[in-house]
Amino acid sequence: MTQARMTRIPGIARLAVLALAWPLASAAEAPSTAPAADSAQCQVWQRELSFARSVADHDASAFAEHLHPRAAFGVERQPSIGREKIAEEWKGIVDGSAIKLEWYPDRVVVGGDGRTAFSTGPALYQDPATGKFRHGRFRSVWQQEADGAWRVIFDDGNRPEPADEAAVQAFRAGSGKACGAA
Repeated sequence: MTQARMTRIPGIARLAVLALAWPLASAAEAPSTAPAADSAQCQVWQRELSFARSVADHDASAFAEHLHPRAAFGVERQPSIGREKIAEEWKGIVDGSAIKLEWYPDRVVVGGDGRTAFSTGPALYQDPATGKFRHGRFRSVWQQEADGAWRVIFDDGNRPEPADEAAVQAFRAGSGKACGAA
């Protein structure tokens, strides 16, 4: 993309383009290293863990609260746009009937004016009908709103691949350390 063309893209969209183009290392290459406490990076880290917990707890209301009103999910495919649409489309994931989804961050980067952040990490999917696992990585772009809350504005992941028992154990061993944890 030319420099002239990049300057016409609004800041948040430019970050999203760069974040989605970011080469993603495997979980083994990017060990979970929590950021220092009391930083914007830590706030996003904790918010990502809270977002994952909303799905683990099957809490549709908490899940929706993490979404920016104009969030876009599945941005590499045909995106779903808007909090209500995403919440409806994710209903089977949040309630666990379509798939059991777990994830946690292993990298958070805050950029720009300090109100935009990128997070990524491993994700584990389990088919409730067969019990089989798949694993992949997620990518999210967060925006801090006027009320101080960080909300997901862009979200996507790679296509998950089959996971053997060793991959499941490696995921569970990482488990998204809290801020300030070694």
